[in-house]
Amino acid sequence: MKDVGELLSHFRKKSGLTQLKLAQELEKNGVKIGYRSVSSWEKNVCEPTVTVFLNICKILNISDVMEAYFGENTSNPFNNLNEAGRKKAMEYIALLEGYNNGEYLKEKTVEESLEDDEHLHVVEFPTSTVSFIRVYDNRVSAGLGNFLESDSYDELSRKDHNVPADADFGVRITGDSMQPIYINGQIVWVHQQETLEEGQIGIFELNGDCYCKQLHYENQQAQLISINKEYAPITVKEGDFFRTFGRVLS
Repeated sequence: MKDVGELLSHFRKKSGLTQLKLAQELEKNGVKIGYRSVSSWEKNVCEPTVTVFLNICKILNISDVMEAYFGENTSNPFNNLNEAGRKKAMEYIALLEGYNNGEYLKEKTVEESLEDDEHLHVVEFPTSTVSFIRVYDNRVSAGLGNFLESDSYDELSRKDHNVPADADFGVRITGDSMQPIYINGQIVWVHQQETLEEGQIGIFELNGDCYCKQLHYENQQAQLISINKEYAPITVKEGDFFRTFGRVLS
């Protein structure tokens, strides 16, 4: 069994990608991270989330994650075949795909069938000109780590509140730890993403508590830094539950 960092490093190099290029490919898939995050994963400083990891597997052509991680996948019918055997099996699959007008092919979904219909005319209806964004009632730093999954929020007009175009949601700040930039009760607009770069300000969950802090790395350990120097850094320790909700937009 390989650790995640070893696995990612092996397949990245096998694909001929640099850490920067992998980060760029992830961004094309809607995952905005920096190459330093890739380096942190490969050094096992931290691990990517499931969503990010699956996107990496797609980019690096890791078709069987179980086999790549554990060394084997007993449920995979190819498990006991060598390369020559697998090649033969793939040749037979290709024959079945073209046999008797697709007799052995799975049925297409309704959506796939519609896409293949060359005579289909799609009528586009005008969308509403008013756009709204959620502002969650649960304030950060209040021990409410699952606030993005709650039904307690307001919907505000993006236009009326000058919301940045790439903001995905808003939260209210509580306390004075991020003064003078962010004050108590202020709404901050957040772009939802699962990893942040050194020095970026984000919304984080640590062991069930939510924070608006600046991300910093000290001796390969993540720290949450307050702008108000009266507050000490919060160190993310091994075994802590830690995740990133998104980047605070300036």
